[in-house]
Amino acid sequence: MRYLALDIGDKTIGTAVSDLLNLTAQGVTTIIRKSNKEDLKKLGEIISEYEVETLVVGLPKNMNGTEGERCEIVRSFAEKISEKFPEQKIIFQDERLSTVAAERTLLEADLSRRKRKKVIDKMAAVYILQGFLDTLKR
Repeated sequence: MRYLALDIGDKTIGTAVSDLLNLTAQGVTTIIRKSNKEDLKKLGEIISEYEVETLVVGLPKNMNGTEGERCEIVRSFAEKISEKFPEQKIIFQDERLSTVAAERTLLEADLSRRKRKKVIDKMAAVYILQGFLDTLKR
């Protein structure tokens, strides 16, 4: 069983998939959001290509652990995913600081601002999924 992580934003959706042993997360792509219909179509292609059974959706909680407006937006889109792909299980994963960690990693790799912007959401999805996979090992 493979896992697919989603870092859902207003303009993009970062994606990452687990390896077949569920040990590591690899970035797949960043979906540039156009419409829910188009976004779900692209997501369906990834689900099919990687034979994903479970989606790990990053939940952008506040630093104090509460859920705000962003969480409502993410949960709303996850509901649309669930309606379109009812056979896929959805798990929410706390994603606090995943984008910060991804940004730090990309800065350490000395990537230009333009290159960082292209991959930041995909890298955030990698951090979300790797955190989830690490909890599975415990």
